[in-house]
Amino acid sequence: MGILLDAAADPAAGGISLISMFLMYAVVIGAMWFFLIRPQSKEKKRVAAMISALEIGDCVLTTSGFYGIVIDINDDMVIVEFGSNKNCRIPMEKSAINRVEKPGEN
Repeated sequence: MGILLDAAADPAAGGISLISMFLMYAVVIGAMWFFLIRPQSKEKKRVAAMISALEIGDCVLTTSGFYGIVIDINDDMVIVEFGSNKNCRIPMEKSAINRVEKPGEN
């Protein structure tokens, strides 16, 4: 019992636990950044690069699951032609594009 009282009365023991607590918080915050925030920012950069490389004639997959061919590109809008019927043209935002396939790619 005397050992517990001596450790509680020692001010240096409290300082070490405070430093270790801050170190533990830093490790947890670093792990959250590495596993949660970093992959999201990498994905945002990948999507932004994909949208900026979008060209007329590219085959796109929309977020709703439709495949189509890009026939016109504006600032933030894209006109996509769906199906074999050439009269089905739908304007949509660039953010609705999920994947882009270039004509020569497989």
